[in-house]
Amino acid sequence: MIPTVAVTRYVTPLREGGSLPGIVEGDDLGTYVCKFRGAGQGVRVLVAEVIVGELARRIGLRTPMLVALDLDPEIARYEADEEVQDLLNASPGLNLGVDFLPGAFGFDGELPTGAGVAAKVLWLDAFTANVDRSWRNPNLLFWHGELWVIDHGACLYFHHAWSGGALLKEGAAARFANQPWSPEDHVFASSVGQLAAVDEEVGGLLSEEVFAEVLAQVPDAWLDVAATPGVTDVDQLRSAYVRFLTARLATRQWLPEGAVR
Repeated sequence: MIPTVAVTRYVTPLREGGSLPGIVEGDDLGTYVCKFRGAGQGVRVLVAEVIVGELARRIGLRTPMLVALDLDPEIARYEADEEVQDLLNASPGLNLGVDFLPGAFGFDGELPTGAGVAAKVLWLDAFTANVDRSWRNPNLLFWHGELWVIDHGACLYFHHAWSGGALLKEGAAARFANQPWSPEDHVFASSVGQLAAVDEEVGGLLSEEVFAEVLAQVPDAWLDVAATPGVTDVDQLRSAYVRFLTARLATRQWLPEGAVR
C-alpha cells in the first residue's frame, strides 16, 4: 500500500479545487495536498488517483508521490472556516495526500515538455479515459524544469457505474475496452501523430501483472465493497479493476483515429 502518514496540521484550503482540497502537514515533516474522502465525489476518485498516478510512473511520466493521510477530525476544532470544519469532520481515517511541489507553476503551452512527453500524457489519458486535461484545466505543472501530471480523479469513469450494478452486466469490461476516446479538447491534441510510436514504446510496459501491483497500492479503506453489487471483498474489487484495465490494454479501439500502429 502507499505509505501512511498522520496529519499533524491543516494549513489552508485550495479554493480552486471543486472538492476543496487543502494543504496539510504530516508527521513525516512533509507537506501535502490533501484530497478528502468526505468530499462529494467520494472515495472512488481517490482510487483513480492512485491507479493512474502509478500507471503514469510506470510509463515514465513524472507525478507527485502519493501517501494515505490518516486524519483525526479533532484537527477541525482549530479551523475557523465552517465549510472546512465540515469537510474535516466528514473525512476521518485515510485520505489521499499528494506531495506538495513548492514553487511549481501551471503549464501554459509555452514551455518545452521534452521529447515524447506530451504524447505519453495523451496516451495515458486515452488509455484511462481521462476527461479532464483541457486548456480550461490542464492538470499539468512545471517543477524544476520538468512536466508533472496531476489530478487523475476524472479517469476510469466506469467505476462510478458499479454502484448501480454495472459490474454485474455481461461484457462490462469489454465495453470499456472498446470505448473510443476523443482528443479533441485535450491540451496535447496536436501530438496525436506521435501516438503510434508512443504506443509501441509504452504499451509493453503494462500488463495484467503490473495492474495487479498497482491495485495493491490502493488502501482497502477506499475500496467500497458495500456499494459495489457483485463483489464481497476487496480482493474481488481489485480483480475487477485489473480485469477492466487488462481488457482495454488488449485492444486499440480507444486510441484516436490514425494512431493505431
